[in-house]
Amino acid sequence: MNKGKQPTIKEIAKRLKISTSTVSRALNDHPSIGLITTMRVKKLAEELNYEPNRTAIFFKQRKTFTIGVILPSLSEAFFSAAISEIENFANSRNYTVILGQSLDDPERELKIINTMKVHRVDGIILSSAKNTREFEYIEILRNAGIPVVFFDCVPDLVQINAIVSNLKTGMKEAIDTFASCGHRGIAFINGPAHLPASKEREEAFIDALVNNGIPLNRDYIVYTDLSEKGNTDATLQLINLSERPSAVVSFNDYVTLDAMNAVRSKGLTVNQDIFFISYANYPIWKYMENPPMASIEQLPGKQGALAAEMLFELIDRDTEENADDSGIKQGRKIVLESKLVNQHV
Repeated sequence: MNKGKQPTIKEIAKRLKISTSTVSRALNDHPSIGLITTMRVKKLAEELNYEPNRTAIFFKQRKTFTIGVILPSLSEAFFSAAISEIENFANSRNYTVILGQSLDDPERELKIINTMKVHRVDGIILSSAKNTREFEYIEILRNAGIPVVFFDCVPDLVQINAIVSNLKTGMKEAIDTFASCGHRGIAFINGPAHLPASKEREEAFIDALVNNGIPLNRDYIVYTDLSEKGNTDATLQLINLSERPSAVVSFNDYVTLDAMNAVRSKGLTVNQDIFFISYANYPIWKYMENPPMASIEQLPGKQGALAAEMLFELIDRDTEENADDSGIKQGRKIVLESKLVNQHV
C-alpha cells in the first residue's frame, strides 16, 4: 500500500486472501461470516487504520445521516433546551445535526433551508422565523423528498408535521391566578399580530377574562415587534394610561425583562405596583431577587424530543421499500399543554 493512501476493502481482502464481499460483510457483522474471519478482518482493518468510504455508503443507502435544525436563536434558553433533546435523539440514531440560526430573518432562514437542501440532509426540524409569512419552501422540500417537522413557531397551515404547545391552558391559569389575587386591571403585552401564536394567546386572554367576570378593556392589549424598543414602548403605553393595569401577562420572558425595566424606570415596583406572568419559564428567574409572579411552561425539551422522534419516523417511512409518504403529505400535529409553574410571589 502506498504511503498516505487510504486503505480499502480490496487491500484487506488481498492481504487475507478472501473476497471483498466477505470483508464487507465481516466489517458489518453479517451473520453469514464466521466469528474467526470477522475477527481477522476487523483486526487487520484496525491495524491499517481503515475507515469506511462514507460517500459510497451514503450513495448506496440514499442517506447522508444528517438532519438540519433551524432555530431563531440559540441564545434563548427555550431553544437551547430544545436542541439538546434533538441532538440526544439524533445521536441515538447515529445521526449528525447541522444547525442554523435564522435570527428571525426570513431571507436568512430561506438561505439556510436551501443550503441544507443542496447538502441533502435527510430531514429538517424548524422553528419558523417570527417574520416569515411565505412558506413555499415546504413544497420544494417535499418534492426533494426531505421531510420537515415544525415546532414552537409553527405556520398556520394544515398539511404540515408539527409539535405545538396549547398556549390557551397556560393563559387561562395565569388569568385565574391574577383574578384569585384580586386583580381586575389585567393587561396583555402581545407579540406581532400576524403570528398564529399571538392570535392564540389573545383569544385565550379574552376568554379567560370573560370566564372570570372581568370586562375587556381594549387599551389593555398592546403589541410589540419583540425588539427591546418595541417591548419598552408597549409597556410604557400601559403605564401611561389614566388607569394603569395592576397585572400583566407578556408574550415571552424577554418581553417581561424589558417590561420590568420600563416599570422600574418610572419609579414603580415590580410585584407591588405591577405584577407579571409570562411565557415560557426562563431558567434564570429563580436566581433573581424580584422575578415575575409566575411563568407559563411550554416544555421546550419535550417539544424538541417529540419533533426529533416524528422526523425520524418520516425518514424511516420514506426509505422503506414502496413506502406510502401520506404521512408527509397529510401532516400530523402533536399538542402539548402549557401550564402555570414557579409561582414566585
